[in-house]
Amino acid sequence: MTPDRNEAGRPVAIVDIGSNSVRLVAYERLSRAPTPIFNEKVLCGLGKGVATTGMLGTEAMDRALSALRAFRVLCRNLGVADVHVLATAAARDARNGPAFLDAAAAAVGADIELIGGTREAELSALGVSSGFHEADGVVGDMGGGSLELIDMRRSALGRGVSLPLGGLALLDASKGSPKRAGRIARDHLGRATALKALEGRTFFAVGGTWRALAKLHMKSRGYPLTVMHGYSMPAADALGLGALVERADAEDPGAIAAVASARRPLLAYGAAVLEEVIRLGRPREIVISAMGVREGLLFERLAAEQRRDDPLVAAAREINAQGSRSADHGPDLCAWTDVLYAAAGLAESVAETRLRHVACLMADIAWRAHPDSRGDHALNAVANGTFAGVDHPGRAFLALAVAYRHGGGDGDAQTGLRALLTPQALERARLLGAAMRVAYLISAAMGGVLPRTALRCTKARLTLALPPDLADLASERCLARLKQLAKLLGREADVKVE
Repeated sequence: MTPDRNEAGRPVAIVDIGSNSVRLVAYERLSRAPTPIFNEKVLCGLGKGVATTGMLGTEAMDRALSALRAFRVLCRNLGVADVHVLATAAARDARNGPAFLDAAAAAVGADIELIGGTREAELSALGVSSGFHEADGVVGDMGGGSLELIDMRRSALGRGVSLPLGGLALLDASKGSPKRAGRIARDHLGRATALKALEGRTFFAVGGTWRALAKLHMKSRGYPLTVMHGYSMPAADALGLGALVERADAEDPGAIAAVASARRPLLAYGAAVLEEVIRLGRPREIVISAMGVREGLLFERLAAEQRRDDPLVAAAREINAQGSRSADHGPDLCAWTDVLYAAAGLAESVAETRLRHVACLMADIAWRAHPDSRGDHALNAVANGTFAGVDHPGRAFLALAVAYRHGGGDGDAQTGLRALLTPQALERARLLGAAMRVAYLISAAMGGVLPRTALRCTKARLTLALPPDLADLASERCLARLKQLAKLLGREADVKVE
């Protein structure tokens, strides 16, 4: 009988009743690196008109209730026993919000937590904390009805604030004028204490409208990755997003078509708010976070020890445990390359060592693919993986290192990824890939073999030391791979049996 893939824990789900969308996200289990197994949203526009009428619209409520009934069935099909349902600005601001929430609870078959603005800001910050390694900056979560701001210095959170600057709220309040919306945003943001702590730091942008703006920015640059989480824009670039939206509307219908039709009217309002954040707060960069309130809810349920774990390393350990031929081989490879780098005098920062270890843990991710396509498969799986805790240059390093491990990485298709790295980082990726090529050939991806071998360096020579019972592994192919590695180190290569 095939073991249950979720034997370590059953799936959990979050249903988020937002002002613009109603969304279900189911995760494989509660963990430090939660992996979505199902993600569905319906753009209902619950917040449309609330700022001016004070009421949720009938059609919007009907769409939301229909979505919630479907989500109830989907959770049952997924085997989800743990469903947390939350509602945000539109439901808490509308006069008919309580009646709608009663109907919504009946539709989804679960109690609903109506969260206030301060808690929403805190959950957004926890979500960002769950998705970035030692995150430091100000979090801004822009939904349809409100904007939450909160200062975050690693695990220490400031006091969150909720402002009526959601996309739908601004559309109503400004009577359809993005310029007037900018003035409204400036008035509210000028009193936000969180922005006074932003200068020279990172602004973490959470929310679908800002992700859509970043997608347009990516397309305008011909960016080589499509992963939104961790995408970084210099503040000066983000100041031009409003103009980019206008150009895309007029000149590039293909670019704007990549954004959901119900969200397109809100892009100009998202850009207007972000531009005021930049002018008033003067951040160094804007970083997109795909993790927010939902992931924050999961994160706060973890034990304190789990919350302190590195999210990228936690994800890499899971990938190694679930996807490698031998779960012991990844840790062996980390230790084996530790010895090599020390012997060769290769200086690394703490961040560089972290990425090398993660690459070692992910290196067998493509073993089930056909040998001719393993390099491409590995590169794509890492470059577009759902794991978090890494910026885009770090993601490019990991993807290229595992591609080089299969003998790829230098083709025309990888030009964009290589451009994300400094020459020094690219050289480190090539070197690590070459070392892994030697390791996998002599270990056959099995644990317990590499600790019985060693790569030793002198100023002139790189030597692979094998015990007598592995002597027959000293083949021409093995020596050829060793020579490739030695060339990158500026040394000659040989194999010794000891």
